[in-house]
Amino acid sequence: MNPPSSSPLAGIRTAFFQEWDPGAVLSGRTADVDRIVQAAFDQYLTPVYPAGLAVLAVGGYGRRELFPNSDVDVLLLTEKAPHNEVTRDALSSFLRSLWDANLRLSHSVHSLDECCQYHPQNVELNISLLDVRFLGGDQSEYEKLAKRLPKFVASERPALVRHLIRQVRERHEKFHSTVYHLEPNVKESPGGLRDIHSIGWLTKLQDPTRELPNWLGELAEPSRFLYATRCYLHFQANRDQNLLQFDMQDALAAERGMPPAEFMRQYFLSARKIHRGVLQAIDLCETLVPSGLLGHFRDWRSRMSTSEISVNKDRLYLKNAQVLESDPDVSLRLIRFSARHGLPLSADAERRLVAALPALAEHYAQPGPIWNYLQEILSQPHAMMAMRTMHETGLLAAILPEWKLVEGLVVRDFYHRYTVDEHTLIVMENLLALRKNADPTRRRFAGLFAEIESLPALLFSILLHDVGKGIDGPTHAMESARLATAIMERIQVPEEDRPLIHFLIEQHLVLSSVMNSRDLSDPATAEHLAGKVQTVERLRYLALLTYADISGVNATSMTPWRLEQLWRVYAIGQRELTKELDTDRIGAAATHPFLEGFPQRYLRTHTEAEVAQHLALAEAARDSGVAIDLSRQGGVWCLLVITRDRPKLFAALAGALAGSGMDIVKAEAFANSRGEVLDSFTFADPSRNLELNPPEIDRLRQTIERVVLGKLDVTTLLASRRRPFAAKAKPEIRPAVYFDSEVSDHATLVEINAEDRPGLLFDLASTISQAGCNIEVVLIDTEAHKAIDVFYLTKDQRKLTEEESLALERRLDEVCRPY
Repeated sequence: MNPPSSSPLAGIRTAFFQEWDPGAVLSGRTADVDRIVQAAFDQYLTPVYPAGLAVLAVGGYGRRELFPNSDVDVLLLTEKAPHNEVTRDALSSFLRSLWDANLRLSHSVHSLDECCQYHPQNVELNISLLDVRFLGGDQSEYEKLAKRLPKFVASERPALVRHLIRQVRERHEKFHSTVYHLEPNVKESPGGLRDIHSIGWLTKLQDPTRELPNWLGELAEPSRFLYATRCYLHFQANRDQNLLQFDMQDALAAERGMPPAEFMRQYFLSARKIHRGVLQAIDLCETLVPSGLLGHFRDWRSRMSTSEISVNKDRLYLKNAQVLESDPDVSLRLIRFSARHGLPLSADAERRLVAALPALAEHYAQPGPIWNYLQEILSQPHAMMAMRTMHETGLLAAILPEWKLVEGLVVRDFYHRYTVDEHTLIVMENLLALRKNADPTRRRFAGLFAEIESLPALLFSILLHDVGKGIDGPTHAMESARLATAIMERIQVPEEDRPLIHFLIEQHLVLSSVMNSRDLSDPATAEHLAGKVQTVERLRYLALLTYADISGVNATSMTPWRLEQLWRVYAIGQRELTKELDTDRIGAAATHPFLEGFPQRYLRTHTEAEVAQHLALAEAARDSGVAIDLSRQGGVWCLLVITRDRPKLFAALAGALAGSGMDIVKAEAFANSRGEVLDSFTFADPSRNLELNPPEIDRLRQTIERVVLGKLDVTTLLASRRRPFAAKAKPEIRPAVYFDSEVSDHATLVEINAEDRPGLLFDLASTISQAGCNIEVVLIDTEAHKAIDVFYLTKDQRKLTEEESLALERRLDEVCRPY
């Protein structure tokens, strides 16, 4: 119901919808209420209180910021509260007249001493007096307060500031510290009007001799946007309505002549600026007077400064004000420094970054090696602090213009709570939370997280997985993958990393689809899933992305049932893909005889260039009996061996590397139909012997060749080099050995999970060979001290019997335990 057409508020309403000026609403409404309060005071209280009583406006009313249906906060200042029937009746009549005038009155009665005392249980009184304003009555009472109040504020400044900062943070936490809610509260949400008020209070609480940034002046435009939005909500609802619901978004957008999505984008951009403003104000207030151990620690951290970046009071500054113009990449080095050390940018650095955005966007629109910086940032311990800084300052959109498609984008459904950009960042945070997740229900996914090889690739996939929602297309996943292809080309993502990123983006809904629309007990579901995913490694990445994605929809979306269903889908896919290692092989139609008999996995996990290299090595091996390639790739070394298969060969190669002081992190062994094997090992050189002594590379190559040709007994090499493995009181990873004779028609699958140690793979392979078993296929992976080994075994060209499996299981379990 709208106000009567003859009321002052009706006139204010009409003017607002014509001019869209929230300032006129606030000042006009305040002036009307001033007249009502002053008239009521003169009529009812002045006769019984000719002196000693003043009526004051506090809070929003004191600031002259009365919205159409705001509370009217009035304080009666007196040394002598109403104490008899006459004065109490006068006060009751005064209050009743204001209620009859349809004012949402909130009143209190306090003495001068009470107003100038710190009230730990009612700090709101102290804060409200920062906006006090005289309305009527005994002005000398107000002047006494005006004289004493600054002294009180100065004496209690630290306590008031601490309380106010704590209040802001607690309020933000209620909204998960994000402005990007689909239906935000324009007053209380982060970036809302309460943040504007908090900036004003923090400013008033500072030493008046100290020069502070003009935050409120810089936020004038976004503040005006929010003030107008709240005015509209109050007028339309005819009550204190602050929740910007979908129907109001549509109506407001239509009123302003724009699509709802564009209106909400403007809202979020405004709220983001205000949110950054209050955080900057809090940072400055907290760092003005460091002391004690914290001050010494901050002094020590300042020593981390570089030639471009200085650290002062735990904030990052740019030493050269003009450096971003001459070297745009300083912006990314600044973000990388923040991600590495967990230090936020100073307000000054942020302002410089924002001012340079047009030039940065022009620079990064050209192809260049941005990926080198991005993957470093995404690898750091405080990556999400850096990503949020990039997002909030606009740097992320300057580097990746496609990000603008989802900035502040509202996609309405019954599930999502956040805008697309905020959902994306939350998904990234959910993934990284697995690093330290102690929740038993999520421990299995934390284990998967420890096994992935490229965290930057997975995080980058998440960053782009929903950008397609910003444009029309067949599906947002397909559009996101199409955009990602162009982005990866422009920022120069290495060719070998692109297929995984493209796959994760394009297929990020596959596991959710299987969970929701497939019978998980149907064998066809496992085959469908394996056909979509193709490799165990991809499945691992996809399961983690799906876990984080579902968890990021809203706070309750990842229910225990859904969590268990997702793990079940992963287990079904993992079993099917592991089964295919042996059963799904390249047939006679292979492009080269050497490939015939290899698992189909070989073609899925190797590039055309790698296959060509293997074929060349195979030709060389036909003449010499063995072909070896040893090369360094990044921070690890890679060994390829092609030769005729023979018993204990894989164990001998593993032993040769262990005996040479190398740590095997990954290995595969495939045999073809001609009896040839391709064994590949990825290993680390912890002592950097190969790097520091290049002749050792040839020595290791010669050692491997002699072992393959049977000219060197690997046990001799191990005896001279092996170091005992120090047992732990409580091993982090409990050994587990699983046998399965159902997944293959002719071989037995053995999966081993154990804590890694030097020589473990050699001991496992040797134990298998000593039991008279032949290793048909091997897939070895080691991540975060956990060894995950899969063997397909036969004995006398058949599966192992139950008795043979039990006996070997006992021996392998003993090998997995510490010495």
